[in-house]
Formats: sequence, structure tokens, C-alpha cells
Amino acid sequence: MLRLGWLTDIHLNFISQDQRMEFYGRVRSTKLDAVLIGGDIGEADSVQRFLLELEDSLEAPIYFVLGNHDFYGGSIVAIRERLAQQALRSRRLCWLSSAGVVKLTDSTALVGHDGWADGRLGHSFSSEVLLSDYFLIQELPGFDKPELFRRLNALGDETAQYLRKVLSEALQSFSNVILLTHVPPFRESCWYQGRISDDDFLPHFACQAVGDVLLEMMEGRPHCNLTALCGHTHSPGFAEIRHNLRVYTGGADYGVPIIQQIFEV
Repeated sequence: MLRLGWLTDIHLNFISQDQRMEFYGRVRSTKLDAVLIGGDIGEADSVQRFLLELEDSLEAPIYFVLGNHDFYGGSIVAIRERLAQQALRSRRLCWLSSAGVVKLTDSTALVGHDGWADGRLGHSFSSEVLLSDYFLIQELPGFDKPELFRRLNALGDETAQYLRKVLSEALQSFSNVILLTHVPPFRESCWYQGRISDDDFLPHFACQAVGDVLLEMMEGRPHCNLTALCGHTHSPGFAEIRHNLRVYTGGADYGVPIIQQIFEV
């Protein structure tokens, strides 16, 4: 039996070093066999440093994906390249977006990808919502709405294509799969303050392309189970999409990082 601790949207740049060390101590005290981090660890100028702190402070393997905030003040391509190299050099860090299928037990595997809201759910083009992403990430600012949404579509499709590949592989060998990502893959899992996000916010907080792949992968596999862990909305929730497809969405408050849940597999 393995004890897995799930964290997401911990935003370590909002707390002091002393507060970070206290948080790491709380995580360490739960005696986890592995830690899953679902993105929004810091920002472009701090995410590597925080991952190093986590590696030095936690006595367990750390499987992580990145969130939109992790690219603030930088480039998606450049940050991913740096983090991939950092994970390759590390004894404990594993970036799931390039790790393929990770065996946890004889029956359970772990897969993951950073993920991105792909702009397809809700009102899409008619939404007037503008996230800080569209000003603070090098690949996104300065475009008209059609070009911005084309780029969001492409980022969502990238995640969906990767997950189709790794889930196909994982589900051939494992009856239970855990998926770690940052962005909710379904309308039903895009929680905000106890309710599903409205149609103006859904394009920016959920990824239809990933949801479609998850439904495709679980169709015809009644004896397999997929549990997806996501965040991004800062509001907790649970959605049973199919009898064999469940999604947990993590809650978060800036400056108060928590352990979302401990799973035993």
C-alpha cells in the first residue's frame, strides 16, 4: 500500500521562506510514499527554486506538472525546457509531462501533463474574461481574440494528444490509472465557490479536448478506473463523469498551501 499526497495551486511565491519550511514540515510529517503536485508552484523566476526546496525538504519522490502561473514572466517553451532538465538531474523530481507511464503498484499507474484551458467550453469568443495569462506569458500577449483562441486550442490539443498516447499504454497494463493535470477536463469538474463555473469563465478554466480524450479512453473499458486530479479554479469539487471516470478538483487560497488529499493505492 502506497500513501500519495496530492497538492495543487500551492503558489509558494506568496509565502515567506519560514512559512514554506513550516509547510514542507507538515507534508513531511504525513509520512507519504510520494507527493503529487498539480501545478501553480510559483512563477517563471521561482518555480525551479521551489522545486529544489521541495526536493531537499520532502523525503519522498515528487511527481509534478506545471500550471499557468508557473509561466508568468516567462515563456512556456523555455520554462518547460529548464524544468525537464532539472527533473532529469534530480533524484526525486519527475515531470509527468515527459515521463510517460509511471508504475506505482502492480495494478496502479500514474500519468500526467500540465494541461491548458482550450477555450472551447462555454461562450468562447463572446466571453469578455481576460486572464493574467494573456499578458504575462510570452506566447500569449498582444493577439486578437481569434488568434488567442487558436493558441489556446493548440495548447489544449497538445495535452489531449499526449494523454491519448500515455493512457492507451497505461490502460493496457493497469486496471487503475491516476491522471495529474492542472486544468479541469470537464464542465462538471470546473468548480467555483461550490458551483460550476459560468459560461463566460469556462473557456478559460476547462479543457474540452482533454475531457473528450478521457471519455474516449474509458469507453469500452468497464473494468478499468481513471481518477483525474486537477486544480486551477481554487475551488474544491468532485465529479463522477462515468462509473469508471472520476475527477477531483482541488481548492486553494493564496498564501495558505495545503495537502488536498491523501490517497492509498
